[in-house]
This record gives sequence, C-alpha cells and structure tokens, in this order.
Amino acid sequence: MTALRLTLPALIGAAIASSPQLAALAHHGDAGRFEETITTLSGTVVALQLINPHSMIIMDVVDEESGQSVRWQVEVSNANSLSRIGWTRDTLKPGDPITVSGRVLKSGAPYINLTERARLTRTDTCEELFYTGMIWGEVPDYPAPTCD
Repeated sequence: MTALRLTLPALIGAAIASSPQLAALAHHGDAGRFEETITTLSGTVVALQLINPHSMIIMDVVDEESGQSVRWQVEVSNANSLSRIGWTRDTLKPGDPITVSGRVLKSGAPYINLTERARLTRTDTCEELFYTGMIWGEVPDYPAPTCD
C-alpha cells in the first residue's frame, strides 16, 4: 500500500506535466491533408475570427474560370500567438483586400492553411501582416509578393 501511495502521486504528476505535449501531438495529425505546393489567392476579407486552436479568416475570391465569387476559409495561427505579433480584431476588417499564400486541401475544398511556409499581405498597401517564422517555424522559402 505504501508503494501505491508513493507512485500514484508521481503518476498523476507525470500525466499532468505531459498533457500539453500529448495534446499538441494529437492536434497536429494532419499530414497528407494539404498539397505540398504553395497556392496564392487574392480576395476580400469577409471576417476575422481570432479563436483557438487556429484563427480563421473568411475571404471571398473570384474564380478566374467562372467569374463567380468563392468563399474561402483561411487557417492561421491561434489568437494568443497572433496577439503577440500585434494582431487585434481590427487588423483585418470586412472589405480589406488581401493576398494569402499557403497550402490548400487536397480535396479541393476552398480552405487554405497558413501555418507552414505561408504569407499574408494587404494587397492595397503591400504590408506583410503575417508569415510563418514571425511566431514559429521557418520563414517561407519564396519571396513576398511585390506591389506595383
């Protein structure tokens, strides 16, 4: 019984200490969902949702073939990390023109991931608001868009 009393607190402590790491490993099991090539989209912000575990930008992009507007979901880092680099609810507002570069879903659904090798730029001012490496990870291996 004494051994159980000594080991039970140690086991509980170890479980609590390792739970954030386990959650992170479980959360990032999306290998194979996204294309490896980088896709660039330009459109207009509909909404910015600063939420966890990943914030979302909803944007409308005009499809070049059909001329129809397509509503895209743009996955970026979590709200806490974005706030550390200065993002607020006013960083992007409805109607703001943006260009995003990231990896799209292999399924073809209008969803782009900006958590790896990604950039986000305001199209009207050419201000780079986000790129991987600002928070964590490596800086993208391609240049930021140029403004003419």
